[in-house]
Amino acid sequence: MSNQLSEQEIIRREKLDALKAAGIEPYPAALYPVNSYSTDIKEGYTEEQKDAFANVCVAGRIMSINDKGKVFFIKIQDSKGIIQLYVRRDDLYPGEDKNEWDVLVKRGLDLGDYIGVTGFVFVTKTGETSIHAQTLTLLAKSLKPLPVVKRDEEGNVFDEVTDPEFKYRQRYADLVVNPDVKEVFLKRTKLVNTIREFLNEKGAIEVDTPVLQAIPGGAAARPFITHHNALDVPMYMRIANELYLKRLIVGGFDWVYEFSRNFRNEGMDRTHNPEFTVLEWYTAYKDYFWMMEITEQLFEKIALALHGTTEVVLGDKIIDYKAPFKRISIFDAIKENTGIDIGGMDENQLREVCKQLQIDVAPSMGKGKLIDEIFGSTSEHTFIQPTFIIDYPVEMSPLTKKHRSKPGLVERFELMVNGKELANAYTELNDPIDQRQRFEDQVKLMQRGDDEAMFIDYDFLRALEYGMPPTSGIGIGIDRLCMFMMNQVSIQDVLFFPMMRPEKFDE
Repeated sequence: MSNQLSEQEIIRREKLDALKAAGIEPYPAALYPVNSYSTDIKEGYTEEQKDAFANVCVAGRIMSINDKGKVFFIKIQDSKGIIQLYVRRDDLYPGEDKNEWDVLVKRGLDLGDYIGVTGFVFVTKTGETSIHAQTLTLLAKSLKPLPVVKRDEEGNVFDEVTDPEFKYRQRYADLVVNPDVKEVFLKRTKLVNTIREFLNEKGAIEVDTPVLQAIPGGAAARPFITHHNALDVPMYMRIANELYLKRLIVGGFDWVYEFSRNFRNEGMDRTHNPEFTVLEWYTAYKDYFWMMEITEQLFEKIALALHGTTEVVLGDKIIDYKAPFKRISIFDAIKENTGIDIGGMDENQLREVCKQLQIDVAPSMGKGKLIDEIFGSTSEHTFIQPTFIIDYPVEMSPLTKKHRSKPGLVERFELMVNGKELANAYTELNDPIDQRQRFEDQVKLMQRGDDEAMFIDYDFLRALEYGMPPTSGIGIGIDRLCMFMMNQVSIQDVLFFPMMRPEKFDE
């Protein structure tokens, strides 16, 4: 990226110098007493109520300027919307000296500048609710022009800036010129708040657990590695918070949850970002059957909160989050889509199936990874409506309790929507002897070259040895859930600042 200034940027800096020379502070420090907002004014103003709008103070970014000589019509955008200002020279500067009008308003203002005005609300001859300015204050001078977009008379954008490089790298400008983008993030906040209300009402406790960890546990993933200088030891950015939340169950909490920022040193695509948010919760004395029911209730509540209906548009599909959701075992799902029953197959037989189905697999992959590859390649994409894929092989789930009635399987489900995983849940393994053996099996996979295999967490094993009650836990991908609930095609569209290749600046 070049540091060379454009013609517009040079002109704006010249205006900045002129303002300073005239004694006008372009970046004042004082509090500005905003008491009103655009949308509230336009929705609430009537002739009968005009006295309530006789002394408003608003502030926002200039989005259009219409110079009529001694009168300016300026539209500003605040945090709620856009409103028109009627700015008349002789109202702002009734005396003989009009120099500040010329320096500040006539020659000094640009699109993108932040200004504040005080005045009274009225309706123009064209029927537009506006503010008749009695004072105008420059609050921040913009030195870089905003991208040009087309707007209708109401200020609605109908020619959005869609360049992904601009949108994701300069989100601050994207939010200004594309109002629909801001709406997505307001809905994201509403989604998260809905989940919090749901869990809090049921007695769950929100907690915080470490982001920097000595052992990257709780998931099969490649971690980011850093170094703690004071302790002179390697540290890992967390890939999951599962093992810490389970420690709290051991400590006597019955239901804990956390919105966890996780980091996985893996690829990026439309549904994956190396830094992402997962909701995990763990509840004592419950199992995965209970967890399926509570998950259905939560997803139904989210859809209703955001859309007023359980039917949510996603691309050219309608996803219905009305409970109950379909349930099918992973083996039956594979058989349904391939005609092959892989139940009971050993590693060599599974490799033959992969060869038959033309699925590329690495020599380091064990039985669990092979089954996962078969399911992902042949079946996952077929589950569009919310579906619980249940009863996974024990090799795929090193932290999950063995199935109470089906040897070789565990009590686990993944919630599939639109062909993607939205949630992963277990009846949690609380047998410390069994857990130790599962960790040791993971170490064997690591020795074969599987860089996503789990480390042994000896402190977690010690915690289990004190005794953990029967527990069910779940992880829900918040970013992907936002995509699906808000009809967004890319995870980058629900992250304020998605991961991108570092930008190069000329010295």
